[in-house]
Amino acid sequence: MKRRNGLWTLVSGDIRAKAAWLYDRDDRNACLRALFADGTAAMLLYRCMQWAGTKKLAPLEMLFNKLCVLGGGCVIGRGAEFGERFVLIHSNGVVINGAVRGGDDVRLEHQVTIGAEGGESPQLGNNVFVGAGAKILGSVHIGDDAKIGANAVVTKSVSCGATAVGVPARELPRSSGTADSDSKARGGKYIGQHGDKDSNQNP
Repeated sequence: MKRRNGLWTLVSGDIRAKAAWLYDRDDRNACLRALFADGTAAMLLYRCMQWAGTKKLAPLEMLFNKLCVLGGGCVIGRGAEFGERFVLIHSNGVVINGAVRGGDDVRLEHQVTIGAEGGESPQLGNNVFVGAGAKILGSVHIGDDAKIGANAVVTKSVSCGATAVGVPARELPRSSGTADSDSKARGGKYIGQHGDKDSNQNP
């Protein structure tokens, strides 16, 4: 199992990743702006909850869990594990089951649900983007570099590098060319429900 970094390392990595996502840079000024951006409070509270859990400080873990609901507008279950550079682009309405496991560079938009079904919870790989309103349910695996479109309902595993859209979600045919390369380089920003880029960008 991958060894978890310390709280400060995880928090600073998350903030820099969010700054890079929002402003295409991670210098000091961009990080300060990202610190006060929507969703960042929930990110910080989640990391504190995660830290408290590793230290077996159950009362603190529960406190941070409730503060995440009140201050961040989202529910992240105790025990949920994400790797480095975890980003909540917007936190409002996000619900994550406590048994969910995610790799590095996971980025979530608002109203995302990652939940259990039949007692089984999803696992997300590295560099995964999940669009606004998407739902990932049950014993599914989201492969590395995958993108989940807005409002998609995912009940089957998604291949590495694939883009899944629709209800129920289906993988789009693989494409090549500069447009696809640019989307991948940008982390698949703003993938809409039909696989196109959403026009509602962050300021």
